[in-house]
Amino acid sequence: MSTLAKPLPYDNTLGGATVSAPSRKEMSPKAKARLGGALFLATIVGGIVAQGFISDRLVVTGDAAATARNFVTNQTLIRVAFAIFMIEMACQTWTTAVMYDLLMPVDRSLARTAAVFGYVGSGIKAMARLFFYAPLFVLGGAPYLSAFDAKQLEAFAYLLMRINGLGTQIALVFLGAGTLATGYLMFRATFLPRLLGVLSLIAGAGWMTFVYPPLGSKLFLPLAIFALIGCAVTIGWLLFRGVDEKKWYEMAAASSSSIWR
Repeated sequence: MSTLAKPLPYDNTLGGATVSAPSRKEMSPKAKARLGGALFLATIVGGIVAQGFISDRLVVTGDAAATARNFVTNQTLIRVAFAIFMIEMACQTWTTAVMYDLLMPVDRSLARTAAVFGYVGSGIKAMARLFFYAPLFVLGGAPYLSAFDAKQLEAFAYLLMRINGLGTQIALVFLGAGTLATGYLMFRATFLPRLLGVLSLIAGAGWMTFVYPPLGSKLFLPLAIFALIGCAVTIGWLLFRGVDEKKWYEMAAASSSSIWR
Protein backbone atom coordinates (compact mmCIF):
# COMPACT_ATOMS: atom_id res chain seq x y z
CA MET A 1 0.00 0.00 0.00
CA SER A 2 1.24 3.47 -0.75
CA THR A 3 2.66 5.46 2.16
CA LEU A 4 0.20 8.14 3.32
CA ALA A 5 1.48 11.43 4.64
CA LYS A 6 0.29 15.04 4.28
CA PRO A 7 -3.47 15.51 4.86
CA LEU A 8 -5.52 16.86 1.99
CA PRO A 9 -7.79 19.88 2.51
CA TYR A 10 -10.89 17.69 2.56
CA ASP A 11 -12.12 14.89 4.81
CA ASN A 12 -12.68 11.30 3.85
CA THR A 13 -16.40 10.54 3.64
CA LEU A 14 -15.86 6.80 4.17
CA GLY A 15 -15.76 6.03 7.88
CA GLY A 16 -14.89 9.58 8.88
CA ALA A 17 -11.15 9.03 8.46
CA THR A 18 -8.93 11.85 7.24
CA VAL A 19 -7.71 11.39 3.67
CA SER A 20 -4.01 11.89 3.16
CA ALA A 21 -1.80 12.47 0.17
CA PRO A 22 1.30 10.49 -0.78
CA SER A 23 4.76 11.69 0.11
CA ARG A 24 6.46 14.03 -2.34
CA LYS A 25 8.79 11.25 -3.45
CA GLU A 26 5.86 9.16 -4.73
CA MET A 27 3.91 9.65 -7.93
CA SER A 28 0.37 10.94 -7.63
CA PRO A 29 -2.49 8.58 -8.58
CA LYS A 30 -3.17 10.62 -11.73
CA ALA A 31 0.49 10.40 -12.77
CA LYS A 32 0.45 6.64 -12.16
CA ALA A 33 -2.68 6.33 -14.30
CA ARG A 34 -1.02 8.24 -17.14
CA LEU A 35 2.14 6.15 -16.84
CA GLY A 36 0.00 3.01 -16.97
CA GLY A 37 -1.79 4.32 -20.05
CA ALA A 38 1.51 5.11 -21.80
CA LEU A 39 2.95 1.68 -21.01
CA PHE A 40 -0.28 0.00 -22.09
CA LEU A 41 -0.10 1.91 -25.39
CA ALA A 42 3.52 0.84 -25.93
CA THR A 43 2.53 -2.78 -25.24
CA ILE A 44 -0.30 -2.72 -27.78
CA VAL A 45 1.71 -0.92 -30.48
CA GLY A 46 4.70 -3.23 -29.97
CA GLY A 47 2.54 -6.33 -30.28
CA ILE A 48 0.80 -5.08 -33.43
CA VAL A 49 4.07 -4.14 -35.15
CA ALA A 50 6.02 -7.30 -34.25
CA GLN A 51 3.17 -9.76 -34.73
CA GLY A 52 0.97 -8.19 -37.37
CA PHE A 53 3.50 -6.45 -39.58
CA ILE A 54 6.48 -8.80 -39.28
CA SER A 55 5.83 -12.28 -37.88
CA ASP A 56 2.47 -12.95 -39.58
CA ARG A 57 3.88 -11.85 -42.94
CA LEU A 58 6.87 -14.19 -42.74
CA VAL A 59 5.08 -17.34 -41.60
CA VAL A 60 3.27 -19.15 -44.41
CA THR A 61 0.66 -21.36 -42.78
CA GLY A 62 1.15 -25.02 -43.69
CA ASP A 63 4.24 -24.38 -45.83
CA ALA A 64 7.46 -25.12 -43.96
CA ALA A 65 9.71 -24.53 -46.99
CA ALA A 66 8.28 -21.08 -47.78
CA THR A 67 8.45 -20.06 -44.10
CA ALA A 68 12.07 -21.20 -43.92
CA ARG A 69 12.96 -19.18 -47.02
CA ASN A 70 11.35 -16.09 -45.51
CA PHE A 71 13.32 -16.53 -42.30
CA VAL A 72 16.64 -17.07 -44.06
CA THR A 73 16.22 -14.00 -46.27
CA ASN A 74 14.87 -11.73 -43.48
CA GLN A 75 17.13 -12.52 -40.54
CA THR A 76 17.62 -8.89 -39.55
CA LEU A 77 13.87 -8.35 -39.58
CA ILE A 78 13.40 -11.38 -37.33
CA ARG A 79 15.89 -9.96 -34.85
CA VAL A 80 14.12 -6.60 -34.90
CA ALA A 81 10.77 -8.32 -34.28
CA PHE A 82 12.24 -10.29 -31.39
CA ALA A 83 13.59 -7.08 -29.82
CA ILE A 84 10.15 -5.47 -30.17
CA PHE A 85 8.53 -8.54 -28.59
CA MET A 86 10.87 -8.21 -25.60
CA ILE A 87 10.09 -4.50 -25.24
CA GLU A 88 6.39 -5.35 -25.47
CA MET A 89 6.67 -7.84 -22.60
CA ALA A 90 8.75 -5.45 -20.50
CA CYS A 91 6.04 -2.80 -20.94
CA GLN A 92 3.34 -5.39 -20.19
CA THR A 93 5.07 -6.34 -16.94
CA TRP A 94 5.51 -2.70 -15.94
CA THR A 95 1.86 -1.99 -16.77
CA THR A 96 0.83 -4.84 -14.47
CA ALA A 97 2.86 -3.34 -11.62
CA VAL A 98 1.42 0.15 -12.13
CA MET A 99 -2.17 -1.12 -12.31
CA TYR A 100 -1.64 -3.12 -9.12
CA ASP A 101 -0.55 0.03 -7.31
CA LEU A 102 -3.40 2.04 -8.82
CA LEU A 103 -6.17 -0.48 -8.05
CA MET A 104 -4.91 -1.72 -4.69
CA PRO A 105 -7.23 0.60 -2.69
CA VAL A 106 -10.25 -1.20 -4.19
CA ASP A 107 -9.25 -4.68 -2.97
CA ARG A 108 -5.66 -5.54 -2.16
CA SER A 109 -6.10 -9.31 -2.37
CA LEU A 110 -7.81 -9.19 -5.75
CA ALA A 111 -5.31 -6.63 -7.08
CA ARG A 112 -2.51 -8.96 -6.01
CA THR A 113 -4.22 -11.87 -7.76
CA ALA A 114 -4.61 -9.85 -10.96
CA ALA A 115 -0.93 -8.92 -10.81
CA VAL A 116 0.17 -12.53 -10.35
CA PHE A 117 -1.85 -13.66 -13.37
CA GLY A 118 -0.41 -10.75 -15.35
CA TYR A 119 3.17 -11.59 -14.41
CA VAL A 120 2.73 -15.29 -15.18
CA GLY A 121 1.13 -14.52 -18.54
CA SER A 122 3.91 -12.09 -19.45
CA GLY A 123 6.56 -14.62 -18.43
CA ILE A 124 5.01 -17.39 -20.52
CA LYS A 125 4.68 -15.10 -23.53
CA ALA A 126 8.28 -13.91 -23.22
CA MET A 127 9.52 -17.51 -23.02
CA ALA A 128 7.38 -18.46 -26.03
CA ARG A 129 9.25 -15.87 -28.09
CA LEU A 130 12.39 -17.99 -27.76
CA PHE A 131 10.71 -20.37 -30.19
CA PHE A 132 10.15 -17.43 -32.55
CA TYR A 133 13.89 -16.70 -32.56
CA ALA A 134 15.14 -20.32 -32.49
CA PRO A 135 14.53 -21.03 -36.22
CA LEU A 136 17.44 -18.70 -36.98
CA PHE A 137 19.72 -21.24 -35.29
CA VAL A 138 18.07 -24.21 -36.98
CA LEU A 139 18.37 -22.61 -40.43
CA GLY A 140 21.74 -20.99 -39.78
CA GLY A 141 23.83 -23.60 -41.59
CA ALA A 142 26.06 -24.51 -38.63
CA PRO A 143 28.27 -27.61 -39.17
CA TYR A 144 26.52 -29.62 -36.44
CA LEU A 145 23.26 -29.35 -38.41
CA SER A 146 24.69 -31.39 -41.29
CA ALA A 147 23.18 -34.49 -39.66
CA PHE A 148 19.79 -33.26 -40.93
CA ASP A 149 18.71 -32.72 -44.50
CA ALA A 150 17.13 -29.46 -45.71
CA LYS A 151 13.52 -30.68 -45.47
CA GLN A 152 14.02 -31.87 -41.91
CA LEU A 153 15.48 -28.53 -40.88
CA GLU A 154 12.62 -26.67 -42.54
CA ALA A 155 10.08 -28.86 -40.76
CA PHE A 156 11.83 -28.39 -37.41
CA ALA A 157 11.95 -24.61 -37.85
CA TYR A 158 8.25 -24.56 -38.70
CA LEU A 159 7.50 -26.70 -35.64
CA LEU A 160 9.30 -24.17 -33.43
CA MET A 161 7.11 -21.41 -34.84
CA ARG A 162 4.00 -23.47 -34.08
CA ILE A 163 5.21 -23.89 -30.49
CA ASN A 164 5.73 -20.12 -30.32
CA GLY A 165 2.10 -19.67 -31.34
CA LEU A 166 0.84 -22.20 -28.79
CA GLY A 167 2.89 -20.57 -26.03
CA THR A 168 1.29 -17.23 -26.89
CA GLN A 169 -2.17 -18.81 -26.66
CA ILE A 170 -1.35 -20.27 -23.23
CA ALA A 171 -0.18 -16.84 -22.11
CA LEU A 172 -3.50 -15.34 -23.23
CA VAL A 173 -5.35 -17.58 -20.77
CA PHE A 174 -3.38 -16.14 -17.83
CA LEU A 175 -3.50 -12.60 -19.19
CA GLY A 176 -7.23 -13.04 -19.71
CA ALA A 177 -7.70 -14.12 -16.08
CA GLY A 178 -5.71 -11.09 -14.97
CA THR A 179 -7.79 -8.84 -17.23
CA LEU A 180 -10.98 -10.27 -15.71
CA ALA A 181 -9.77 -9.44 -12.20
CA THR A 182 -8.58 -6.00 -13.29
CA GLY A 183 -11.92 -5.33 -14.96
CA TYR A 184 -13.80 -6.20 -11.77
CA LEU A 185 -11.55 -3.88 -9.78
CA MET A 186 -12.12 -1.09 -12.30
CA PHE A 187 -15.86 -1.67 -12.16
CA ARG A 188 -15.82 -1.33 -8.37
CA ALA A 189 -13.43 1.63 -8.31
CA THR A 190 -15.15 4.94 -7.64
CA PHE A 191 -12.27 6.85 -9.22
CA LEU A 192 -12.70 5.32 -12.71
CA PRO A 193 -15.75 5.05 -15.01
CA ARG A 194 -17.48 1.68 -14.80
CA LEU A 195 -17.39 1.39 -18.60
CA LEU A 196 -13.64 0.64 -18.42
CA GLY A 197 -14.35 -2.23 -16.07
CA VAL A 198 -17.07 -3.62 -18.33
CA LEU A 199 -14.78 -3.50 -21.37
CA SER A 200 -12.00 -5.27 -19.47
CA LEU A 201 -14.36 -7.94 -18.15
CA ILE A 202 -15.61 -8.77 -21.64
CA ALA A 203 -12.10 -8.77 -23.13
CA GLY A 204 -10.76 -10.97 -20.32
CA ALA A 205 -13.59 -13.46 -20.77
CA GLY A 206 -12.84 -13.51 -24.49
CA TRP A 207 -9.15 -14.32 -24.02
CA MET A 208 -10.13 -17.12 -21.63
CA THR A 209 -11.56 -19.00 -24.64
CA PHE A 210 -7.96 -19.99 -25.38
CA VAL A 211 -8.33 -22.57 -22.62
CA TYR A 212 -9.51 -24.54 -25.64
CA PRO A 213 -7.13 -23.28 -28.37
CA PRO A 214 -9.27 -24.29 -31.39
CA LEU A 215 -12.16 -22.19 -30.04
CA GLY A 216 -9.93 -19.23 -29.22
CA SER A 217 -8.31 -19.37 -32.65
CA LYS A 218 -11.70 -19.49 -34.39
CA LEU A 219 -12.92 -16.44 -32.43
CA PHE A 220 -9.61 -14.58 -32.55
CA LEU A 221 -10.54 -11.88 -35.09
CA PRO A 222 -13.68 -10.57 -33.32
CA LEU A 223 -11.96 -10.94 -29.95
CA ALA A 224 -8.95 -8.95 -31.16
CA ILE A 225 -11.12 -6.19 -32.68
CA PHE A 226 -13.17 -5.81 -29.49
CA ALA A 227 -10.04 -5.92 -27.32
CA LEU A 228 -8.38 -3.20 -29.41
CA ILE A 229 -11.44 -0.98 -29.09
CA GLY A 230 -11.51 -1.55 -25.33
CA CYS A 231 -7.77 -0.91 -25.07
CA ALA A 232 -8.12 2.34 -27.05
CA VAL A 233 -10.86 3.59 -24.72
CA THR A 234 -8.94 2.59 -21.58
CA ILE A 235 -5.64 4.02 -22.79
CA GLY A 236 -7.30 7.26 -23.86
CA TRP A 237 -8.99 7.68 -20.48
CA LEU A 238 -5.83 6.90 -18.48
CA LEU A 239 -3.70 9.23 -20.59
CA PHE A 240 -6.04 12.21 -20.80
CA ARG A 241 -8.25 11.93 -17.73
CA GLY A 242 -6.31 9.72 -15.34
CA VAL A 243 -8.25 9.09 -12.13
CA ASP A 244 -10.41 11.12 -9.78
CA GLU A 245 -7.73 11.71 -7.16
CA LYS A 246 -10.12 12.76 -4.39
CA LYS A 247 -12.06 9.51 -4.72
CA TRP A 248 -8.82 7.53 -5.01
CA TYR A 249 -7.62 8.94 -1.66
CA GLU A 250 -11.00 8.23 -0.11
CA MET A 251 -10.83 4.57 -1.15
CA ALA A 252 -7.19 4.39 -0.03
CA ALA A 253 -8.11 5.72 3.40
CA ALA A 254 -11.05 3.33 3.70
CA SER A 255 -8.83 0.44 2.59
CA SER A 256 -6.11 1.22 5.13
CA SER A 257 -8.66 1.33 7.96
CA SER A 258 -10.47 -1.91 6.97
CA ILE A 259 -9.38 -5.46 7.80
CA TRP A 260 -11.33 -6.73 4.79
CA ARG A 261 -9.24 -5.00 2.10
